[in-house]
Amino acid sequence: MLSLSRALGRRLFSSAAAASEGGASAGATASTSVARKAQNPLEEFFEVERSTSDDQARPHYGRGWKAAELRLKSWDDLHKLWYVLLKEKNMLMSQRQMLNSENMHFPNPERISKVKRSMCRIKHVLTERAIADPDPRRTAEMKRMINAL
Repeated sequence: MLSLSRALGRRLFSSAAAASEGGASAGATASTSVARKAQNPLEEFFEVERSTSDDQARPHYGRGWKAAELRLKSWDDLHKLWYVLLKEKNMLMSQRQMLNSENMHFPNPERISKVKRSMCRIKHVLTERAIADPDPRRTAEMKRMINAL
């Protein structure tokens, strides 16, 4: 099973790298995740392999969301952001697990903590909204939904 996951991971990385070389534009920035059409649904769990040559600077990834920024978002926007962050967290943790199984170093481990911190802040903002709601039934329903996240 482990060898299957290694072979699958190598195949996914090599196909993703070939796709990015063929269709990537020169103006793409390294600070955002590379958007691509996944041919295999499992490809969404792995990030496109970036060049590790010395001539290119290490990519700079963005910061986490602040609670003040999240308080300005609507319920639907927070819900969508939660699932984007969940997908990002799953992708990063899958990549970390695959690299650890091959005794390779996981680049930028701080990204996982940024995503987790942002997810905690979303829960905090939603809990604040639930507590501030005057209707106790709605508050209880909102708290159940938040705890299910």
